[in-house]
Amino acid sequence: MKRTMMSLIGAAAGLAAVAGVAAVAAPDGAAKAAPLGGTRLPVQRSSLLCPAPTSSELGDTTYTSFVPKGAAAGADAKKGTAKLVPAGTVKDSGAADEASKKGGKSKSKANDRAKGKAEDSGADTGSTIVPPRDTKPVAPLDQAGRPVTATTDAADAPALVGDADGTLAPGWTTQQTTSIAAGNGRGLLGLSCTAPDTTFWFPGVSTDRDRQDYIHLTNPGPTDAQVDLELRGKDGPLSGATASVTVPAHTTVSRLLSVLTGSPATNAALHVVVQQGRVGAAVQASDAKLGSDWLPPSADPADSLVLPGIPKDATSVRLVAVAPGAADANLKVQLATPTGLITPAGVETLHVKSGMTTAVDLKDLTKGEAGSLVLTPADGGSKAPVTAALRVTRGKGANQEMAFIPATRPVDKRATVADNRSKGGTLSLVAPEKGKDAKVKVTASAGSDGGTPVSKTYTVKGGSTLAVDPPRPSGLKGSYALTVEPQPGSGPVYAARTLVQPLGGIPAFTVQTLPDDRGSVVVPTAGQDLSLLND
Repeated sequence: MKRTMMSLIGAAAGLAAVAGVAAVAAPDGAAKAAPLGGTRLPVQRSSLLCPAPTSSELGDTTYTSFVPKGAAAGADAKKGTAKLVPAGTVKDSGAADEASKKGGKSKSKANDRAKGKAEDSGADTGSTIVPPRDTKPVAPLDQAGRPVTATTDAADAPALVGDADGTLAPGWTTQQTTSIAAGNGRGLLGLSCTAPDTTFWFPGVSTDRDRQDYIHLTNPGPTDAQVDLELRGKDGPLSGATASVTVPAHTTVSRLLSVLTGSPATNAALHVVVQQGRVGAAVQASDAKLGSDWLPPSADPADSLVLPGIPKDATSVRLVAVAPGAADANLKVQLATPTGLITPAGVETLHVKSGMTTAVDLKDLTKGEAGSLVLTPADGGSKAPVTAALRVTRGKGANQEMAFIPATRPVDKRATVADNRSKGGTLSLVAPEKGKDAKVKVTASAGSDGGTPVSKTYTVKGGSTLAVDPPRPSGLKGSYALTVEPQPGSGPVYAARTLVQPLGGIPAFTVQTLPDDRGSVVVPTAGQDLSLLND
């Protein structure tokens, strides 16, 4: 018995050593648990997924990859790598067969081999996996603090799958910016490449005949991912608008949303649920009159939302919200202006029925001043979860361009956006809670081709939006990244970046929100409890 007790004590002591903690013994010999706490540490690995940028022959795409300097603390931190590599593409077999007819016997054999791989992998019947032309990394990083860029004008540029580790994992971000000069998809399309996840909401999608919205699903894993798609509208789930999609390992799949339903819906919401594996997801929306842009996933449903960065010259703003829970949501609608919170005329509150979408045209609500939309539970209303997105339009008549602003997470510790240019950029900082000012340090990195970093600190009055020309590196050459860091004692803050690049007479633009990069996590401190050894 005594020997058994000593063995148990020895084993417990070994576990304590592994956890890096020590036992605390009471005077009477009874063991007590060490106080538990936590340590914030940099993440050691991160992943990013970029969808295929465009099928247009007139598109030019720039990838900008960046990691903030000093993100991974500690002199003994492992030197890391960060790189994106091309993924395979699942194509419709009908298109592949037509291509083989034009390309001759060699292409036909290649398609047969690819089709066999698709069948082996469990891809959708009638589809073909087209492997990437090469696996050469795109915009690989070997140091923090300076962005790296790569460009392509290929109409068949593939989706990218990326991983970072060591010192280059915390805060790794990649911006994909595409300029399309003409055609139905013309405009400026911007997207901060996303991390893989298991559920996504996309309020603001459309299956109307004037729109072509494609959901892009990219699987970074070694096995197939099973994904369910569901569209919801103002009366709930759209008739027949569900689908189950298999995304083979290391490939991307795109689906046109309008083929999921025979009932066109202008203001819909797409719910993506991954039943097996993890994927990256983004919607590419193209409007016959308003151009095109990426619609990123919205923040997880919550009872309060912030949608930052509405440009001051917005000519039209449309809000689409969805309540995915079992209860209706009653929301108070406010605009955080440069001078404080106001209520848009005629849209004091918004009622969103359970399981349905609600849309409201806010027109030119900014009235020449940059702003951000703040949604909170209405007085006396239930705190039902909702999520939402804005479609923002600039310009008039035939010279209009659209972009999307989804609800986003606050900047907790740090957030970064890449591909800022010497001209045509606006940074919006929002402190949504009245009386809680936000103090924020903004750092402009070195340029991709040269320049010295510059930092500036801003104070944002509680309940307001501060829109500024962002700081630029001294002696800037190329593009650069902006890193936003709330300072100690700061109130909650949200951020967005607007990038403007006129195309002829079209005021082309794109907006990227800056959610916290989650570059660090709190690791619980383990403690031993030997009380189980007491009689």
